Amino acid sequence: MKSSPSASSLKDLGIGPELATHFFKPIDRSVPPSPTKRHIKITVVGAGNVGMAIAQTILTQDLADVLSLVDANPDKLRGEMLDLQHSAAFLPRTRILASEDYTVTAGSDLCIVTAGARQLPGESRLGLLQRNLSMFRSIVPELARRSPDSILMVVSNPVDVLTYVAWKLSGFPSNRVIGSGTNLDSSRFRFLIADHLEVNAQDVQAYMVGEHGDSSVALWSSISVGGVPIMSFLEKQEIAYEKELLEKIRKAVIDSAYEVIRLKGYTSWAIGYSVASLARSILRDQRRIHPISLLAKGFYGIGEDKEVFLSLPAQLGRSGVLGVSNVHLTEEEMGKLRHSAETLWEAQKQLGI
Repeated sequence: MKSSPSASSLKDLGIGPELATHFFKPIDRSVPPSPTKRHIKITVVGAGNVGMAIAQTILTQDLADVLSLVDANPDKLRGEMLDLQHSAAFLPRTRILASEDYTVTAGSDLCIVTAGARQLPGESRLGLLQRNLSMFRSIVPELARRSPDSILMVVSNPVDVLTYVAWKLSGFPSNRVIGSGTNLDSSRFRFLIADHLEVNAQDVQAYMVGEHGDSSVALWSSISVGGVPIMSFLEKQEIAYEKELLEKIRKAVIDSAYEVIRLKGYTSWAIGYSVASLARSILRDQRRIHPISLLAKGFYGIGEDKEVFLSLPAQLGRSGVLGVSNVHLTEEEMGKLRHSAETLWEAQKQLGI
């Protein structure tokens, strides 16, 4: 027997808002509210492990006044909403909404899409892309229609191609459509270097760029620790290193996600912190540099005829992507980045949008 739905507010129990008037003596109602008052609203589409890790991190870091959750599974969605609402006494005040209907997303400043199909056994990458394309056709236009001035962030995988899909379906300018890209890959990269050198990862400047996947590129030439350029330091100190070792570290970064999935079944916490850091940089106009998936044509030798999305270090602010960093790349790194772009371009062309 199915249990009756629990109450999520006093209104659900039939207790009207007039109860509040007994607790507070009202001030002069003719006084208008401050014209500078602004509420930040974030929408997260997808209440799975990734979506809820992002939602939980957004709440604990006090990034939104209103958090809107959307998912196709009503019971899961309501359960997650209630679970988060019950933590209200321990968190900054945030209004939490949840619905299968996209009307709940209206007026969002940032829309984060985590929903996506999982690859079936024996299914091709193109087959997975086509299923996700179908799903995005029902998600993205709804978000764009109800929040036409928002910034759209894609987290669903394959993130680069789906960010391209979101850009095409939304009709938004390219600066307002981004993917989480290699922001997390770069964090993993920084962790491995910091762990080996026994320093804080925040003192390591290191980027993974290109595809969020097998063709990603580690920018070894621009790595620094505490302001010290690593590669030139090794050369000046005549410290020998093998390129095979560098490739081994790059491969370890790529494989680290698979290792987490093998051990616990999915990744969640790190991507939650990664996306929250992007949200903070955008909504608080911090103008920080993040390697995120963006429209890369014309940058670093990628042809103007290729509307390809991949990760490059970009400055983020309230209007989305403000600019792309002029990081120095070696000829070898440039070649690998162009190869990554070609890989993604071929995948995008097969979608037919």
